[in-house]
Amino acid sequence: MLSWDDEVQPASPAAPAPRPVSAPSAAPVSGMDLQARLQTQEVALNPALVSKPVAATAHAATATGDVARRVNAADKRIINGTTDVNQLVPFKYKWAWDKYLAGCANHWMPQEINMQRDIELWKDPNGLTEDERRLVKRNLGFFVTADSLAANNIVLGTYRHITAPECRQYLLRQAFEEAIHTHAYQYIVESLGLDEAEIFNAYNEVESIRDKDQFLIPFIDVLTNPEFKTGTTEADQTLLKSVIVFACLMEGLFFYVGFTQILALGRQNKMMGAAEQYQYILRDESMHCNFGIDLINTIKMENPHLWTPAFRDEIKSLFLRAVELEYRYAEDTMPRGVLGLNAPMFKGYLRFIANRRAQQIGLETLFPQEENPFPWMSEMIDLKKERNFFETRVIEYQTGGALNWE
Repeated sequence: MLSWDDEVQPASPAAPAPRPVSAPSAAPVSGMDLQARLQTQEVALNPALVSKPVAATAHAATATGDVARRVNAADKRIINGTTDVNQLVPFKYKWAWDKYLAGCANHWMPQEINMQRDIELWKDPNGLTEDERRLVKRNLGFFVTADSLAANNIVLGTYRHITAPECRQYLLRQAFEEAIHTHAYQYIVESLGLDEAEIFNAYNEVESIRDKDQFLIPFIDVLTNPEFKTGTTEADQTLLKSVIVFACLMEGLFFYVGFTQILALGRQNKMMGAAEQYQYILRDESMHCNFGIDLINTIKMENPHLWTPAFRDEIKSLFLRAVELEYRYAEDTMPRGVLGLNAPMFKGYLRFIANRRAQQIGLETLFPQEENPFPWMSEMIDLKKERNFFETRVIEYQTGGALNWE
């Protein structure tokens, strides 16, 4: 059995195979030309090599047997790194790998949750009030596209600018989880028999939802622009700002009114299947938020020149704008109050959450003396709480050997 400490022994040279007879071809490629061509392909797959001349790299590789290209963990950087992004180990950012493993251990699928009681309740004319139905539809109207925006931001933007492979590994897992969340909302919409076109296009038709998404989209567009590259103070601050917006404001703030609403329904024994799915989604999103905060703080530590007073002031203004937009969404989804909740209660809650996010990335408190009006939500969010979130369902996974591939 191999271990990470085992030395790889070179294989014994094999006897040369007979040369086949073939038609005349183009001029033969010399050994050095072939090596340079292969190196050019390597550069395309690993941007960290772009700073090294191809011929020089090829010569060094030939001379040292490629040992010099092994990665030293101390040389890794979250952004603007020059180490090989394809070499996952040795680890430098063990916290990112630990979160990846935790995400894998937390795997779930929407179809595993029984929606029958929700369907019966929704079809019952007296099952839910009109205000409760409005809340559910507006809630789904935001979430069905929000996680798609998050996934696009990861896959098409953030991922390509992060040069630490441990962090890339978690981002791949996070992108998959965003897909599961979109699937979960679609599964709820389909189960309840809602108008799919209305719900999925709500981010264009409902002002309070459109305003939140329009706030986020510029931070996606800048990173997905093929011309955008890190390496300057301005560009690096742009990347850091985008990471802060998505970790602290989208996943760490914009999602919390919606989560609280559906979980409050579940606490009243209504929409229990949807509430169970939201509970699992909240568990995932809390980890996404925590990963993003660790990423932000590590970028700050490695690049302290980015955290200027002017930059901090800009981030504070984004926090204030996000709180305002989410409060408008609370007013729109609960114009008369519902479930023992009302919009003014959410004003205090959003300020409490914003304070927490600001402090987690090293900003001062934005709203002094705010308290959490929903202490029960803390139990839902606490990832360290020892509880089996999957005890309410039966999982029948198939092993690879049991799958039917026909």
